[in-house]
Amino acid sequence: MSEIRVMVVDDHPMLRFGISALVDAEPDMVVVGEASDGEEAVRLAAETRPDVILMDIVMPMMDGIAATQHIIEAQPDIAILILTVLDDDSVFDAMRAGARGYQSKVATGKETLRAIRAIAEGEAIFSPGAAYKLLRYFKPEQRVEASNAFPELTDRERAILDLIARGYPNSEIANRLKLSPKTVRNRVSIIFSKMRVKSRYEAMIEAQKAGLGLE
Repeated sequence: MSEIRVMVVDDHPMLRFGISALVDAEPDMVVVGEASDGEEAVRLAAETRPDVILMDIVMPMMDGIAATQHIIEAQPDIAILILTVLDDDSVFDAMRAGARGYQSKVATGKETLRAIRAIAEGEAIFSPGAAYKLLRYFKPEQRVEASNAFPELTDRERAILDLIARGYPNSEIANRLKLSPKTVRNRVSIIFSKMRVKSRYEAMIEAQKAGLGLE
């Protein structure tokens, strides 16, 4: 795999420096830009076209949620990981804006690097607190009979979607279903197309609403 091109967005210089140093020390990653506010992030993303953006939420000029929305509208293939100290409902705003993950700034360097690699591969990453809020969002009365959900999907595609709804990455789905990683990636793209969703997060939300991944 080629180097993962990473952009770091945070209004605190020392934090930007620390994250950039962490990323640049990895042989499969390279920092292609740093921004201190949302407006600068939007401009820089268009210039550098990173694979992954690490995005703060609270910043001057334009916050991270608005910047995420602008960037994803222009470049939907960019994977944005929200890094924040907040533990509130901003996780929902971030996901609606198109972010692919939400992680605490107090996460270890190892956890942050794992998250970068995961979202670069198309996976969704959530901190424990964010994941708990997402699970609490779904009420039993919202569920329908899972076996009747998504009739446009094949049985194999529904099995993959069920594991997506449970939060499993593609690598684990491939292992559990005895499929190659490439086959899983292709099937996931087909599933998204049939469901008319643009991201793994949207697919997970719709699947859980339909009763998948909640047993």
